[in-house]
Amino acid sequence: MKFFLVLSLLLFSSSFIKGENYADLSDNEFAEFEEFDSDEFTINERDEKEKPINIKENHLQDEEAFVSDDEEGEVIIEDDSEFEHFQDTEEFEGFADTKDERGDSVPKITITTVPVHFRANWDSYWLEILMITGLVVYFLNFAAGKSKNTKIANAWYQTHKTLLEDNFCLVGDDGVSENSDNINMLKESENIFTLWCSGRTCCEGMLVELKLIKRQDLVAIIAGMMRPTADQIHVKVIMNKEDMDTFVFCIASKKTAAHLSKEMNDLSIYSPERKPGEKFNIPSTFNVMGEIAEATSALLDSKITAVLNKYSDLVDYIHFSDQYSGVKQPDDNGAIKLPDTQKVLLFGFNIPKVKGAHLNESMEQLKPLFIMIFYCIEKIKRYRLSKEGKNKADKNRQRVEEAFLKSTHAARAEAAAARREEKRRLEKEKVMAEDDPEKQRRWEEKEQKRQAKKRAPKMKQLKVKAL
Repeated sequence: MKFFLVLSLLLFSSSFIKGENYADLSDNEFAEFEEFDSDEFTINERDEKEKPINIKENHLQDEEAFVSDDEEGEVIIEDDSEFEHFQDTEEFEGFADTKDERGDSVPKITITTVPVHFRANWDSYWLEILMITGLVVYFLNFAAGKSKNTKIANAWYQTHKTLLEDNFCLVGDDGVSENSDNINMLKESENIFTLWCSGRTCCEGMLVELKLIKRQDLVAIIAGMMRPTADQIHVKVIMNKEDMDTFVFCIASKKTAAHLSKEMNDLSIYSPERKPGEKFNIPSTFNVMGEIAEATSALLDSKITAVLNKYSDLVDYIHFSDQYSGVKQPDDNGAIKLPDTQKVLLFGFNIPKVKGAHLNESMEQLKPLFIMIFYCIEKIKRYRLSKEGKNKADKNRQRVEEAFLKSTHAARAEAAAARREEKRRLEKEKVMAEDDPEKQRRWEEKEQKRQAKKRAPKMKQLKVKAL
């Protein structure tokens, strides 16, 4: 009985509870959703308590979607699925195990050494200092060398001015200055000075050229230490054609003679043989080259030999020639006529070494050599070859001319043919420019006959005498 009573109470209570639930559902429209949300919230809350917090997963969850607005205002939600591989644990397998080889050691700091200020450390600028020093030395040498060369030229001019004025009417005329009283030597360069003298019988004039050492050039000074050179004076006297006979003669030091015999055109053709100076009573340091033997003996008289013996260290060469044309030209220069020649007397003297205050005394040593120049001018004016010597000299010149014409025959024939063709071309242009058809026709017939005659074979005619 008690059992049935308890069972009836349980059934009654359960029906009462269901009735209240249905009553709540009918009264509240969102009751079913609240029940669902409460259950989900309970489940999620329980899961979060059981699951550890992962900062990386939360960070990736925050960046799961990217929302951007385009120009039209549309909302585009993009899922960054391309970053899912960062959540893959196998993607970075072994990455967490790698450690820095240096460990926790402090990195080494390298401090760059800053150079000391240049005023406290001049060794760093030795190249610049060397260059500046070289430039300063070069310009100082330029100024000093230029000044010294000018002093040498002025000292020579002042020493020989009286001697030159006694032998020439005009000394130092440059053809430009109007007042000849103030004319000095012309400065061609820092080491070359020239002086022109004219107004004397038997010669057109005399050109004096002072060719000094390049004292203004430091490189030339250094080169001169290895290969010494000397200051020189070159004198060129241009003789009148009727005041000099036909011969070639030269006296020079051995070294200069070897150079002149190869380079000078007249010496290489008419007197290439070099003879020792002992045969002519002059120092052995000289060589003699002469075309006509009698002219060589006549020119080397007692006065000239005395000067050569006394000033052998100052005389470089003496060259007399009626066929002077300068330096020898190469064979393939294409010349079709002999070069123009002059009758000249050439002298080359070495200037004595200059020693400071004794500059004028050194220049006085050159005066006897210039006196010898004027003596040679008068001697050449009076000297004449014998009949045999004259015939020999003429034959030599005729032989040289024939050899030259023979070697240039082809070139001259080609030049002549070019001149004839040019003449015919001008004649044709002149005829065609006229309005006379008859004249043009006659010229064309004449030209055709000439061409036919030129193409016809040449026949040799034989004359037979009648019996």
